Amino acid sequence: MKKTVKVVAAIIENENEEILCALRSPEMVIPNMWEFPGGKVEEEEDIHSALIREIQEELDCTIETIELFHDHTHEYDAFIINLIAIKSKIVKGTPKKSEHSKLIWLNRKNLTSLQWAPADIPAVEQLIQE
Repeated sequence: MKKTVKVVAAIIENENEEILCALRSPEMVIPNMWEFPGGKVEEEEDIHSALIREIQEELDCTIETIELFHDHTHEYDAFIINLIAIKSKIVKGTPKKSEHSKLIWLNRKNLTSLQWAPADIPAVEQLIQE
């Protein structure tokens, strides 16, 4: 039986209404695909605390979570991911890449120009329609 991994992702929008997109590095699982930054929810951790921690670790900035945006479960060949996207805003610092190959800010209408990790696609589609 495949393991289900609970993952949180930040939908971070800047003052120009652009969304922060992160390119997975070649060393990561599901390499060279775009995603919303975030990571695994640890045991005993709520989704908001997990996302704040992950963004601090991955992007060296502090966020505030605003609202649950999208909850989707996607089955990959080796595992199942429950991806919970949460709208968030940066309250301190500027995102810096550490684990990812690249970070970009992109207008909603241009989000489909990137090759997204399959689990992130439903949230991308919802953002475009918003």
